[in-house]
Amino acid sequence: MLAADPALRRGPGESGSPVQSSNRGWSLGPGDVLTEAGCELQVVASPGHTGDSVCLLLPADGALLTGDTVLGRGTTVIAGDGNLADYLATLDRLRALADERQLSTLLPGHGPLLADPAGVLDFTSRIAGSGSPRSAPRSRPGTGPARRSSARVYADVDRGLWPFARWSVKAQLDYLDGLGNCPPESAP
Repeated sequence: MLAADPALRRGPGESGSPVQSSNRGWSLGPGDVLTEAGCELQVVASPGHTGDSVCLLLPADGALLTGDTVLGRGTTVIAGDGNLADYLATLDRLRALADERQLSTLLPGHGPLLADPAGVLDFTSRIAGSGSPRSAPRSRPGTGPARRSSARVYADVDRGLWPFARWSVKAQLDYLDGLGNCPPESAP
């Protein structure tokens, strides 16, 4: 079992299957090739959702297993150790890979397979970058951190999902801070 999402990772021997990661001291890294049951998988680093996310390219099938990097439905949450700038760069690299390898299918960790890799990656990049109706405001509200912002931005979403929404809003605010587009928390 290869788990790119830390929430799915178990220690060696806990699941009965080997678990590998791109930065946890195991032997999995960008460009590595895994061969199992006649199937070749090439490891593609895809940080963003998490710091150590990977996708797996199936060159013979023109397909890419995207895990949580690109979902079949909805948008990816930028987890605690994830980074929106890394995620946007990953989407750009995957978009180039889609053209370079003439990918025909994305196989997400959640939702249906996606038969238009270039179109899906273009759309996902637009949404993640700035086009989302749920994206954080361009200036940090002076009333508090991601908790208060996510309550406003995700007001119509099930409250059980708000902890994940806070991760995404925090990632968006951190990204905007890095661009110099957010005033300090105390600004009016």
